[in-house]
Amino acid sequence: MIDFTRRTLIKGGTAAAAAGALAGPALLEWAQAWAQAAPWKPEKNAQLALLRWKYFVQEEDDAFVALLDTFTKATGVKVIVARESFEDVQPKASVAANTGAGPDLVWGLYSVPHLFPQKCLEVTDVADYLGKKYGPWAPSAVTYGKSGNKWIDIPVCYTGSLMNYRISSLKKAGFSKFPTTTDEFLELAKATKKSGTPGGMALGHASGDGNTWAYWCLWAFGGNMVDKNDKVILNSPETEQALQWAKQMYENMIPGVASWNDASNNKAFLAGEIHWTNNGISIYTAARRDSTKADIADDMDHAYFPIGPVGKPTELHLMFPLLAMTHTKYPQACKALMAFMQEASEFNPWIEAAKGYLTPCLAAYDANPVWTSDPKRTPYRDVAKRSLSVGGLGSVGEKAASAVADFVLLDMFASYCTGREEAKGAIKIAERQLQRIYR
Repeated sequence: MIDFTRRTLIKGGTAAAAAGALAGPALLEWAQAWAQAAPWKPEKNAQLALLRWKYFVQEEDDAFVALLDTFTKATGVKVIVARESFEDVQPKASVAANTGAGPDLVWGLYSVPHLFPQKCLEVTDVADYLGKKYGPWAPSAVTYGKSGNKWIDIPVCYTGSLMNYRISSLKKAGFSKFPTTTDEFLELAKATKKSGTPGGMALGHASGDGNTWAYWCLWAFGGNMVDKNDKVILNSPETEQALQWAKQMYENMIPGVASWNDASNNKAFLAGEIHWTNNGISIYTAARRDSTKADIADDMDHAYFPIGPVGKPTELHLMFPLLAMTHTKYPQACKALMAFMQEASEFNPWIEAAKGYLTPCLAAYDANPVWTSDPKRTPYRDVAKRSLSVGGLGSVGEKAASAVADFVLLDMFASYCTGREEAKGAIKIAERQLQRIYR
């Protein structure tokens, strides 16, 4: 662990809070001291290209740019950022891995690094450094971060996929709080449709919103894609039960969700077309930012996903891992940036700017005031601890990464809910796809 003088960073348990308060010349002075002491020395004339997902909260991206600017001033390493939609990050990362050319770093979704683990720079030293200083890491973050015994990416944060809802619409439908069971959730869907305040969840190729609720639903009813040995076990009564429940939900949602992407439910909610959905906190932050939407923000709140017949939480939240490609000419510069990003002086202001959209994977950041200054953000604080991984009972390697990237599970739900396939037919199609992936 790096030790700093009192002038640059207060030691002990208050380090995270103290560093987070630095700004202006003091922050730059701290960053320069960090660069001098850090074990990762950027290569001469290093310049990094970073591909990331397109932001949903403007203030988050502004803080990210400021963080990179501080890094550049402290190290001399310029970072050029390209932003792509959720759906486009994975294919562009795969092309870079296959061709050995493209961005040095990719900040993507779920288990993207596990699509090409051999093309990811080992970053065990960075993960150990951060874990010792700010940890422990959330259990699922370790699962996403490691391939075998080595770390192939740094889990930066999660975006929580929680239930966003209008308080007045619940009351109008006869509910005093958001449902805590799947049975109650279905009754809510029916009641809000009847009262003219329906909800909706994406069934199109929405990498975030669609995948998270489909995986949650399968697991909530006891279904699983694979067992602990990665043997495909999708074809089960539990999977069929999950599909039947989902179809009833679909029939009580707003029309059109089968074509929704990750931006669709945000737009529909802010337009007053839907009154509940699963999403990050971006709907709420957008409503707070827009004075014309203040009534929506005041009337909103957030809740965890209801619990199904399995009797325990089965949530899947969006993991955002940061990987460095083995083809980079500047591996030390990559590692320096990966570590710098999650130092308290940089990470605390970034988390606060994101207003609950980014949930850290390191325990020290639970104390950030962003989680308690507005109680509507508080549920998002714990999503890293609650989240399962896309591998379910199985591994989170290449195969699980392929299944989520190819929307195998989401397409199964969509094909049955929309009537394109009977339940058994939809399951068999998905089963064949999984058998090819997991062969």
